[in-house]
Amino acid sequence: MSTRLFPPQFADRSERGSGGRPCRRPAVVALESTIITHGMPWPKNAETARAVEADIRAQGAVPATIAALDGKLHVGLSDGEMERLAETKTAMKCSRADLAFALATRRTGSTTVAATMMAAEAAGISVFATGGIGGVHRGAQESFDISADLEELARTPVCVVAAGAKALLDLPKTLEVLETCGVPVVAYGTDDFPAFWSRSSGLPAPYRLDTPEEIAELLAVRRSFPGHGGVLVANPVPESAEIPTAEMAGIIDAAVAEAAKRGISGKDVTPFVLALVYEMTGGRSLDTNIALVRNNARLAARIAVCGARAGMDATP
Repeated sequence: MSTRLFPPQFADRSERGSGGRPCRRPAVVALESTIITHGMPWPKNAETARAVEADIRAQGAVPATIAALDGKLHVGLSDGEMERLAETKTAMKCSRADLAFALATRRTGSTTVAATMMAAEAAGISVFATGGIGGVHRGAQESFDISADLEELARTPVCVVAAGAKALLDLPKTLEVLETCGVPVVAYGTDDFPAFWSRSSGLPAPYRLDTPEEIAELLAVRRSFPGHGGVLVANPVPESAEIPTAEMAGIIDAAVAEAAKRGISGKDVTPFVLALVYEMTGGRSLDTNIALVRNNARLAARIAVCGARAGMDATP
């Protein structure tokens, strides 16, 4: 799988999907790796990563987990590489601004939504599954803490399937920035914008589509526009696994307040809040996180397969 936009010394150009097998099928789904290194504890992270890849294969697509290992950007990990990444305690959390440093200094790093989109485009992959995107943090009017994921969605032609934005964020402002950036936000099978652990944020979704075929058609039309960017497909967590907004709101507020009290800022906020929410929910938030990631992977695979069947070019 070619990472053609990266210098050869910094890119793993092996023709494989995760697991090291040949990867020449057109329906490929990119996967981020920050959820492995910073989003879940060992060994749940490795178990979930393997389950997500299996879910994608079961839908007829090929998974490609993306990470930087020893200064090379890998699009698709072997079982050994996946295990190594899941066990490491020293991986950098790499967004667009960090990736060049990680590669130049021969570091190992996991990719955020923004960096994964960047690498996916370079490899000719147009569909990407994640848990939830980053966005506008609470208090951003003072801190200016806004995730690079939003600008990446505006500039990079990759479809991101997520359970909305992470619920610890300012969701109304996140939707406003996405609109300003010209990013279509499409809810799958619902009129509401989901809130990660919860099926509804209480905010209306800008658009709704009900089938993978409809989403694939939207991507094909958008791909025909000059200078087009990405699309956010907001896929609510399965009802059986959700923690309702009414229950989560107070927990999230308390976790965000604790982060502020401890002076935690920047890219450290999300991992801290996720860990604290895990404690406060007695582990339920992790079960929900796993369910929504797997749900997003299955939908992303179906979208990729629909696009491939319709003869869409895998390269945006």
